[in-house]
Amino acid sequence: MERIFNFSAGPAVLPLDALQQARDEMLNWHSSGMSVMEMSHRGKEFTSIAEKVEADLRELVGIPMNYKVLFLSGGASSQFSMVPMNLLREKKSADYINTGMWSKKAIKEAQRYCNVNIAASSENANFTYAPTQDQWKLDQNAAYVHYTPNETIGGVEFNWTPDLTHLENNIPLVADMSSSILSRPLDITRYGLVYAGAQKNMGPAGLTIVIVREDLLGETIKNTPSMFNYKIHADNSSMYNTPPTYAMYITGLVFEWLIKMGGLVEIEKINLTKANLLYDLIDTTDFYHCPVTKSDRSRMNVPFTLKDEALDAEFLKQSHARGMLQLKGHRAVGGMRASIYNAMPIEGIVTLVEFMKEFANNHA
Repeated sequence: MERIFNFSAGPAVLPLDALQQARDEMLNWHSSGMSVMEMSHRGKEFTSIAEKVEADLRELVGIPMNYKVLFLSGGASSQFSMVPMNLLREKKSADYINTGMWSKKAIKEAQRYCNVNIAASSENANFTYAPTQDQWKLDQNAAYVHYTPNETIGGVEFNWTPDLTHLENNIPLVADMSSSILSRPLDITRYGLVYAGAQKNMGPAGLTIVIVREDLLGETIKNTPSMFNYKIHADNSSMYNTPPTYAMYITGLVFEWLIKMGGLVEIEKINLTKANLLYDLIDTTDFYHCPVTKSDRSRMNVPFTLKDEALDAEFLKQSHARGMLQLKGHRAVGGMRASIYNAMPIEGIVTLVEFMKEFANNHA
């Protein structure tokens, strides 16, 4: 069977080069006589893999040595609790920016541990824009400021980085970058902590990556479990327990692919080309509509509706027959959604755009 164009929001498409290399190394990694899945996480073979994965991520992002890189399990959703557990540092409140479903989930979990100040929200417009920073009402006594740079479900993206340098007390900026990390250059020094599930833009499900400034470690709330303590993971090089070894290996292959592609500067150019192709088609016809404010549209997750929602099922049926899968929008918002992460080839976007033109012409 030929490969399809997989527009899933996650687990999502992976680079073919990475998958082919994993296939070739499945039974015998580098003449070790073992699959990576069989290796001890403390053995020299996997240790060499883990070290290279971290080194390649540091190279891609430009991560300074005063930041720790953690490879964890539990999904990005676990970070909704781990962030306040580790970053409250005896403070009683934290600031959150509410821009969609994933922001709301993070807020709900944080409320278990502290007072949450909703410093800004776009809920008044059904989460169709990103509040500009002049609308944020930040608390000078907050432990940290948390936001979601890209809302996977609603397709809203902050195409700018918040600036907290005007705040007192060196309040750290925290970001859930699950669906946008590595899609564009990232100045990690603007952040205290960044976390991301791998299954959208970096690798398979099961791995979560945390990049955290070292000075923020070591002061957890009372009764924080060891497995939720960043410092314990940092002190043990993410080997306090058995990490998701095979997911780390595949993610490492994706990092190698990105480096060969030219890094984050080059992948951003490709991502812009892909997103513009799709948004241009949507904007030049009244058959399709994207509800998101143009300046805040996501490059990774493109939501759109059809002029007549009665045609949704037929659109999905025909697109599926053409080898384009997972275009149905999230149940919370309906319509369609095309997730076009780094590994989605430009051919996939061209195929989708041509189909959308044809479908619109046939149902005008």
